Amino acid sequence: MARLIPGAASRPATAMWAAFGRRAAGELLYAVVTMPVAVLGFGYAMATLVFGTGLAVTAAGIPLLAVALIGARRFGGLYRGLAGRLLGERVPPPAPHRPGTGFYGRVQAVLGDAAGWRAMAYLLLRLPVALLHLYVILFTWGWGFVALTYPLQHAFGLNEVTTRDEQGMIRHGFAVGGLHLDTWPRALLVSVVGAVLLFVAPTAVRAVVLLDRTLIRRLLGDSSPAERIRTLEETRARAVDDAAATLRRIERDLHDGAQARLVALTMQLTLLRETAPEGPVRDLATAAQATAREAVTELRELVRGIHPPVLDSGLDAALASLVARAGLPVELRADIPVRPTAAIESIAYFCAAELLTNVIKHSGATRAEIEVVQRDDRLRLRVRDDGAGGAVVGAGSGLSGLAERIRPVDGRLEVDSPAGGPTVISIELPSHA
Repeated sequence: MARLIPGAASRPATAMWAAFGRRAAGELLYAVVTMPVAVLGFGYAMATLVFGTGLAVTAAGIPLLAVALIGARRFGGLYRGLAGRLLGERVPPPAPHRPGTGFYGRVQAVLGDAAGWRAMAYLLLRLPVALLHLYVILFTWGWGFVALTYPLQHAFGLNEVTTRDEQGMIRHGFAVGGLHLDTWPRALLVSVVGAVLLFVAPTAVRAVVLLDRTLIRRLLGDSSPAERIRTLEETRARAVDDAAATLRRIERDLHDGAQARLVALTMQLTLLRETAPEGPVRDLATAAQATAREAVTELRELVRGIHPPVLDSGLDAALASLVARAGLPVELRADIPVRPTAAIESIAYFCAAELLTNVIKHSGATRAEIEVVQRDDRLRLRVRDDGAGGAVVGAGSGLSGLAERIRPVDGRLEVDSPAGGPTVISIELPSHA
């Protein structure tokens, strides 16, 4: 007696559902719905590119191309949404283009947006793909349905053509390559062919939709690894600049707000101490005045640690001020033709200050040199001393902190400090974070 295998009876039903189920319906619906969108997108791309390129010699052409790229991105978002809803193809959108300053700066930023140009290329390629979708749908689903129902059409005399065969006899029905399909066996054979076409229709549609899936991933999705790295670098640069601006704002608020109030409080306490008679009140005022002065001193040190005001005049001026306050002879050489961003200036200044402090406290040096040179959009800081040497990263010399400080901007730290000296520490930073 034959034994039924559990689930064997459901396998044909599962195969049929996979072929004609929700996925196949979604792919067919996607191919149909995106056809008018493909025509509209192709017309938009051609019109904007032709007019934008033709008017490029005028003031209106370049902004028109920028607007065209923005619109292409919007079309790309529409296609990604349809693909996600109907195909289950979740494609992450590309990163926004970098913002520009001013009208022409924004236009230039949009024209340099690789994702916008990829979206424009997709709009141009999508129409041939849509025509391929249309051909496959008509050939498989359309002709498959017509062929499957041909016996009914033959029975009711529908969709028939009257012709003569080679012997001159009048025939009613389809004729394919001289073969007249006007008998019931031949009509049933046409129905079988229609069933085969309908059976392979979902697979054929899936194959052409797969081509569109590939185009969406490559042209409408996130960018290539190189572009993603560049986008991350730009995002990091904006974050570093924003952090520097925030620290600068905090420094100004502390300097103009809390510090000014503490100075005013110190003056009031001084007046109270001088006018109060001998006794507990004067003693309390004296103690409060000393505490307020200490608070002002600590606040000033905190403000200088956040953003030294001397950096407002540039890195070279800030380093000159730093060298002037050093407790040993320091030679400064600075060659900075283009001023770096505020964040890079701040990092370079604090690195120089930390290295100079290490020279004074730990090296036993009698003199030092600080050199800052800008070449090929890189800022190179080199501090040299004639001390005892032996400086090592991670040995409590503060060099580990410097390495952590320059790491967010892809800075590099090199230490050359043999025993007995001299010590040369080089730091390389990008001019623009």
